[in-house]
Amino acid sequence: MQLPNDYLERVYAGVIGKLVGVYLGRPFEGWTYQKIMEELGPIEYYVHERLNQPLVVTDDDVAGTFTFIRALEDYGIKPDLSAEEIGKAWLNYIVEERSILWWGGNGNSTEHTAWLNLKKGVAAPASGSIATNGQAVAEQIGAQIFIDGWAMVAPCQPELAARLAEQAGKVSHDGESVYAAMLWAAMEAEAFRSSDIDHLIDTGLAQIPRDSLIAKLITDIRGWHKANPDWRDTRQKIEDEYGYDKYPGNCHVVPNHALMVMAALYAPHDFQQAQMIVNTSGWDTDCNAGNVGCLLGIMNGLEGLEEGPDWRGPIADRMLISSADGGNSINDAVRQAYFLTNLGLQLSGGQKLDAPKDGAQFHFSLPGSQQGFRPQTGLDVSDAIRVRNAEFEGSRALAIDYEALGPAQIAAATTPTFSPREMLNMRTYDLMATPLVYPGQIVKARVRAGAENRGIVDVKLRVRVYDERDQLRNIDATAVTIEPGKEAVLQWTLPDTGGQPIAEIGITISAKGKRADGRLLVDYLRWDGAPALTLKRPSGDCDFWRMSWVNGASFFSKRFPAAFRIAQNSGEGIIIHGTRQWTDYQAAGNVMLHLGNYGGLAIRAQGLRRYYGARVTRDGRMQIVRVRDEDTKVLAETAFNTEFEKPISMRVSAKGDSIVFEADGVSISARDNSPEAFGDGGVGLLVHEGALSSNEIRVGAVQ
Repeated sequence: MQLPNDYLERVYAGVIGKLVGVYLGRPFEGWTYQKIMEELGPIEYYVHERLNQPLVVTDDDVAGTFTFIRALEDYGIKPDLSAEEIGKAWLNYIVEERSILWWGGNGNSTEHTAWLNLKKGVAAPASGSIATNGQAVAEQIGAQIFIDGWAMVAPCQPELAARLAEQAGKVSHDGESVYAAMLWAAMEAEAFRSSDIDHLIDTGLAQIPRDSLIAKLITDIRGWHKANPDWRDTRQKIEDEYGYDKYPGNCHVVPNHALMVMAALYAPHDFQQAQMIVNTSGWDTDCNAGNVGCLLGIMNGLEGLEEGPDWRGPIADRMLISSADGGNSINDAVRQAYFLTNLGLQLSGGQKLDAPKDGAQFHFSLPGSQQGFRPQTGLDVSDAIRVRNAEFEGSRALAIDYEALGPAQIAAATTPTFSPREMLNMRTYDLMATPLVYPGQIVKARVRAGAENRGIVDVKLRVRVYDERDQLRNIDATAVTIEPGKEAVLQWTLPDTGGQPIAEIGITISAKGKRADGRLLVDYLRWDGAPALTLKRPSGDCDFWRMSWVNGASFFSKRFPAAFRIAQNSGEGIIIHGTRQWTDYQAAGNVMLHLGNYGGLAIRAQGLRRYYGARVTRDGRMQIVRVRDEDTKVLAETAFNTEFEKPISMRVSAKGDSIVFEADGVSISARDNSPEAFGDGGVGLLVHEGALSSNEIRVGAVQ
């Protein structure tokens, strides 16, 4: 398969188009056309501020789309990925009642219903079938809203995109909902090589039954489109013939799919117009606008997004992907574009792209990319600053432009590395997230002052940390003085933060003399090495330190003296901290089992059901286990005198394929070089049907 030469950039445009549509439509999701026209008028641009809401929020359309696709890396990058395997990814990455899905209740929320089926052992595709859940539940919108990733890993391969979307859709849906998902996925895959909207629709129709309701609906909309120059007339026909009143359930796929097809027909090459049509039309606006935005992003590329108003600037590539893999939650469109492109390349039998700039987390290599960097606001920083992408040495860099910078002012640009304060005001979905960067790690950034700059500047690396009142405080590295036209590599070992999470990272600029004007180019910013931190309860009345743990337990209580006390009512409960960047490290602390069949530490945790466990059992054993989906393999064990309400000194380390577990002086070890081995992931506390506590967990390099 010959992939497009601009495959990466088209994927990037598709991801951005998805984000723009979701964030544009989210504040008025569920409104009717009539209410939108009465209270907002035609939706020409973002309206979140008018409705007193943040722009970048947690949303099921974003979280599900960019989480479920990870089944490819977990179960094999292969065209025959199954619904059962994707269902297993659901169980690993979804935190019940807390992440990704609308938890509206059994029989109310299709995804919640499917989740309950999966949890009790009904594997996909039965978990989402009409036979299991009934037609009304199975044909709601959810299969369609999560399909964009499957299309972006199958460029120019509509049959493959439709097949993957079908398998993914059948985890939770069936019938017309899955047909809609297959059709739209095929359209997006074909959009990598065609911009003819009628050809794209015909390509999608070829993947579904001719006698399906979705196929009939499209025939009707095409006829109305030809007969009615004004999209509003077609919208009214859709409401009359396929409106919400015609279908049971909370959010049926048919009316919303109709609006998407209408928007694509009326404005296939005008991103703003298509977004105006699909959002102004109402109903499930964020879902519909996200799918339309992705299609037009792929089809028309980055250039198509640049026409009209500034869609990209306010988002600055930011995205939130709430899941049990907390290190993937604070994310950006560049990171996701490379991830999806590499999956697509491997799926087509090719080689992965080289990581830009030797694997730097922030490299700004794609046109217009900012990777979340925006000017910092506040009393001590200048507002005469602009952050943008610029060409640099045959690649690209982040440009921080500043003017009239005096000695008492600082120009600062930062990017999120943990949950933003706006999450406290989000009226959407919970954000499960852990920080990206930690004390003990080494941060580096290559910067260059513009040759035409006026004035010498001091440049510093900066992190912003939540304090004891959950406010952000700045911690700065030592300044490096840079003259116009000169460059430097900034380096800093991140200091201890007292157990508080690092919320942002970035760069500050201050004038060395009376005034400075110019530009600082940031070629890359990266961090490396094992963390060196003590996870504990900080002083003061604060909550973000607790929010920095993915909570996969029934209770993660703050009413007890111990910093960490978890309880699990049924089955296994786990809380997780850290990222997939953690490879070789150790975790240690005193752990107390109050009740339960077993409890202890997890290491290299990659979600709720993928980790190594170092645990002691109620029946007198200590074990190293590998948990992978429904399978638990004991890698090593020995006798151990387990007592309730007694502190147990535990230490577990992972280095290469070796895992070592010590508990009160008793030591066992194991090696795991199997294909099922885990090479990275965070630390955790786990308990089975009981309660467990610890005052602190120390994480550092293997001794």
